[in-house]
Amino acid sequence: MILLCAGYAVRLYPLTKDQPKPLLPIAGRPLLEYILDQVKAVKEVTKVFVVTNHRFAGHFERWAKSVTAPWPLIVVDDQTTSNEHRLGAIGDLCYVLKTQKIGEDDLLVVAGDNLFDFDLCRFVELAKEKAPHAVIATFDVGSKELAAQYGLVKMAKDGKVFEFFEKPKHPPTTLASCGIYWLPRQTTVLLDRYLSSGHNADQPGHYMKWLAQEDSLFAVSLKGRWYDIGDLTSYQKANAQFTGVH
Repeated sequence: MILLCAGYAVRLYPLTKDQPKPLLPIAGRPLLEYILDQVKAVKEVTKVFVVTNHRFAGHFERWAKSVTAPWPLIVVDDQTTSNEHRLGAIGDLCYVLKTQKIGEDDLLVVAGDNLFDFDLCRFVELAKEKAPHAVIATFDVGSKELAAQYGLVKMAKDGKVFEFFEKPKHPPTTLASCGIYWLPRQTTVLLDRYLSSGHNADQPGHYMKWLAQEDSLFAVSLKGRWYDIGDLTSYQKANAQFTGVH
């Protein structure tokens, strides 16, 4: 499994000027630990790689030593030091695959700024049925006003994704991609082809859109709570919702 935690979260300044977003406290616990709570039930996970930047690598290394987990927590420093020179989410994904010599493994990939209580076991179970194709998790945000803030997808009855929309002004759907991906081992070669062709290395949504066109991409809709911690308002809302619950 790979947790994408190498962003600089400039929209959350000053909170994230000296603290990585995935380690911000939510109801007194680091955000990342809520993700790990859900991952612990997924038997397919045997290692967790946390990819971060050089500026915050020490933060994650100290945090990893404080966490009790059923598998190794491996912090990977992508060596970048500023938002302007970041590798981007897809660039970081490739960096981990190459530096950690991950080859013949299916991958669960989760953005480290996600807060959710989805059943990840169910997601992986359904995703494996779509092999050898990649699968994304989606969540119905319930209103078109909210939907305009996210990357949205339209999918067929069998779950196949046939259209993407990146923060549209007039959302045609309320089904948002929520930063959880299942990438079978067969998609690694496609990832290399995507980057070598000069495509956007930052947002995973660009790669998923490309996958839908070049191969096939499927989606699984999940139920529960989901917060995309993108700015101060969303962080405060999530913190308030989880305070007193956990």
